[in-house]
Amino acid sequence: MAMASTMSRHHRFSQKMHLSTISQVGAIYYPTLAAIGIPANLVTVVILSQGNVGLTKGITGYLLAMAVADLLALITDVIFNRINDLYFPTCFLDYTPLCSLKFVLVYAALDTSVWLTVVFTFDRFVAICCQQLKRKYCTEKTAAGVIGVVAMLFCAKNARWYFTYQPLYVINNVPWFCDVKLSFYDSAAWVTFDWIDTILTPCVPFLLILTLNVLTVRHIVVASKARQGFQAQRNGDNRHDPEMQNRRKSIILLFAVSGSFMLLWATHVAVFLYWRITQTYSYETLEDPFYIALETGYMLQVLSSCTNTYIYAVTQTKFREQLKSMAKRPFVLVHQLIK
Repeated sequence: MAMASTMSRHHRFSQKMHLSTISQVGAIYYPTLAAIGIPANLVTVVILSQGNVGLTKGITGYLLAMAVADLLALITDVIFNRINDLYFPTCFLDYTPLCSLKFVLVYAALDTSVWLTVVFTFDRFVAICCQQLKRKYCTEKTAAGVIGVVAMLFCAKNARWYFTYQPLYVINNVPWFCDVKLSFYDSAAWVTFDWIDTILTPCVPFLLILTLNVLTVRHIVVASKARQGFQAQRNGDNRHDPEMQNRRKSIILLFAVSGSFMLLWATHVAVFLYWRITQTYSYETLEDPFYIALETGYMLQVLSSCTNTYIYAVTQTKFREQLKSMAKRPFVLVHQLIK
């Protein structure tokens, strides 16, 4: 997360002056992502808010919050940050106070989106593996509380980004662009906070989701063998088991959401580890392989903010039905008006 701010103090301005190969790819990629991802998340928010997708209110609450966070991440990071840099080299968003606020919103939205994926994964882990805790934890009230805590915590944590930047230029007493203050590099407190920030996102979420999924898979394998043996003894054969069918649907949704997150964030995590281990804090040119890997990681990272809608459409029958119904409404209205 903080890599974008600490890699190069003058990178953002230099990128405006010259488009590298990866930036030319981004000039097509980011507008396309916004055009697809923002409507997809808006539709998801509408469908999930109606609560008619065949999921519990707790699960629906997590998915709805994730859709809202993903929508905000696309608006702030893709439109206000990436597209603005590529297509509008100088605009009001580059006014230093707004520029600083922009980064606060970008990091808060991304952090919230990531950690909502973590708490959703934990909720499903409890539901599948911890039957005694399930009744108390996997409720609508608990989900609302957890979502609220995550949102407030990461908004508060990322507020300090506003004070990390200073103007890159002052023209006619007007501060322009965001330049990282030297104290960010020299102060022990800032360096410590930066380490905590980058460990919290994405390293800890990545490890937590991986661990929870491994434990969930192990529990499922053991429980499935035991249940199949019990069913065979009771019925003499392996008849249709509604409980296993419901559990299978829940597992597919869990693994699709968390697996997509891990796959799309893997490059970013790998670049982060390389950056920290080798202490590579800069690159020579915009064609440097490290810079290309860095930008590729960002592209895949923001892609994770628009994949959940398509996961729901593939894995959830009632979500598909609601989606088809929404798609038909404009044509139905036109037909009614014509009649």
